[in-house]
Amino acid sequence: MGSSSLIVLFIAGVAFSAGGIAVARIFVKGTKNWQKGQAYECGVPTAGSPWNQFNVGYYLYALIFLIFDVELVFMYPWAVAVRKIGIAGLVEIVVFLFMLFMGFLYAHKKGALKWM
Repeated sequence: MGSSSLIVLFIAGVAFSAGGIAVARIFVKGTKNWQKGQAYECGVPTAGSPWNQFNVGYYLYALIFLIFDVELVFMYPWAVAVRKIGIAGLVEIVVFLFMLFMGFLYAHKKGALKWM
C-alpha cells in the first residue's frame, strides 16, 4: 500500500480526466457564437471593459475567509476523534486555535476586515 497505490491512483485520475475531455470533444457539437465569448455576470450585460481593477480589500477578505474555512476542515476530524486522542489532542487544537486567533487579531489591527 505504498507508492505503487499512489501511482495507480494518479494514473487513474489522469485517465478519467483525459477520458472525459475526449468524450466531450467527440460527442459535443461546438458552435461559434460571439455571445459565448462575452463576460457574464448575473444576467446583466457587461458595460465597459472587463479588465477593471478591484480593490485589494476583496482579495484580503477572501484570504481571511479561506483561513477560517480551512480551520473548520481541520476541526471537524478533531471533533469526531476527540475522545480517542485525549488531552494531547486538546492541547494541540488549543494551540492551533490560538495561532488562528492571533492571525485574526493581526488582520483586524491592520484594517483588513474593514469593508471599504
